[in-house]
Amino acid sequence: MSTSDFGILACGAYLPRSRLQRPVVYAANAWFAPGLKGLAKGERAIANWDEDSITMGVEAARDCLGARDRAGVARLVLASSSLPFDDRLNAGVVANALMLPSNLRALDFAGSQRAGSSALIDALDGGAAPTLVVAADARKAKAGSAQELHYGDGAAAVLVGSGAPIATLLAAHSETVDFVHQYRMHDRAHDYTWEERWIRDEGYLKIVPRAIDTVLKKAGVEAGAVAHFCLPGTLARIQAAVAKRCGLPDASVRDALASVCGDTGVAHPLLLLGAALEAAKPGELILLAAFGEGCDALLLRATDAVATAPRPAAGVAGALARRREDGNYLRWLSFNGVLELERGMRAEPDKPTPLTVLYRNRDMIQGLVGGKCRACGTVQYPRQRYCVNPECNALDSQDDYPFAERSGSVMSYTADSLTYSPDPPTWFGMVQFDGGGRMLLDFTEVEAGSIDVGLPMRMVFRIKDQDPLRGFQRYFWKATPA
Repeated sequence: MSTSDFGILACGAYLPRSRLQRPVVYAANAWFAPGLKGLAKGERAIANWDEDSITMGVEAARDCLGARDRAGVARLVLASSSLPFDDRLNAGVVANALMLPSNLRALDFAGSQRAGSSALIDALDGGAAPTLVVAADARKAKAGSAQELHYGDGAAAVLVGSGAPIATLLAAHSETVDFVHQYRMHDRAHDYTWEERWIRDEGYLKIVPRAIDTVLKKAGVEAGAVAHFCLPGTLARIQAAVAKRCGLPDASVRDALASVCGDTGVAHPLLLLGAALEAAKPGELILLAAFGEGCDALLLRATDAVATAPRPAAGVAGALARRREDGNYLRWLSFNGVLELERGMRAEPDKPTPLTVLYRNRDMIQGLVGGKCRACGTVQYPRQRYCVNPECNALDSQDDYPFAERSGSVMSYTADSLTYSPDPPTWFGMVQFDGGGRMLLDFTEVEAGSIDVGLPMRMVFRIKDQDPLRGFQRYFWKATPA
């Protein structure tokens, strides 16, 4: 295998559709924190109540993989600082939702804002094993804090392997320095951040240039040859300041997307890399740096394939374009548990999860796999021993039939204001799938007047509900407007 045949094969991205308007946040907190006015510009991506790092990671991975054969993925890494489970392989849930083979190696990467970039370096240095690197974050922030305005929720995915890469790694370097600019203990919900000038002067402007200088020397490349410089960071003008110190061209500094989605944490280095690759021309150099208890620096070269390879269905540009302005600040606070609402008795039923049933039906529940009759071709969900076609009723004739990647349309729908939902009313209905099969499903991200019979729908992996008594979270698929 030639090194030129190994590298980044594809990228994908996902941002929640809702964009919380920062001026609304400032208006609600100006009485106490008038200093936030300077941050009250643009919008940030906010996860719905049924989204977290796992669900967003699944969507980014789907965008990255597209129509590729998923059986070839040998390693899956899920990087995040906001993983929902401390003692469960979060990457395993992602793998099941994507219906990846069970013989793959799955890993959770956490503990630093560099988790995503470090996972990417590990994949690019790890040899020829096809690796799917997924990074996602949905960090919580205190109401009225700068983090609430800086942060954004989102995910990105990168497929690394052999074939026709769109970018190859020229060099990588990591600096590990216990420079604590922010932290979060295991029993705390929010980050604690230190003073900005200290972070800028002693952190970004000393540690990041050292990593960049080293990676450029490793590759034998002059700073002026870099066409795209990607550096996440919420400090004002920090990208330009680092570029100047390193001698990088002013034109190489890429927008950090702060005004349109916010900083997506662990996902942001991969998100910026995806945006750079969408704009890169063959032969251009991309420098990616990620700061956090040190710095990761990667220097990549876009190949000829970057201009001809199939684009992801959404990518970063599509994820940014798929947006809906949201000015309901109180709803956002309730989704994050900052605002404690009286949810009523209907929110109190005990919902234990039979883990035996979940395991035995994991492909059906988390992979949305139904059945197709070999005798008559009838498609059905759930898969059963007997074909549902009354003219067939064949026994044990069902082959696996995945529904997750199939589109459909609304046959019927209703909005239920009595059933409890964190975001009432509860929307659900019957979806007729293209190619056969129909299913009664919950709907997500729909509003009154936005849905009608015949509306095209696609499937998304979401939180179904929670068992607060035992601290368990259940996942399933929902339908959303395509």
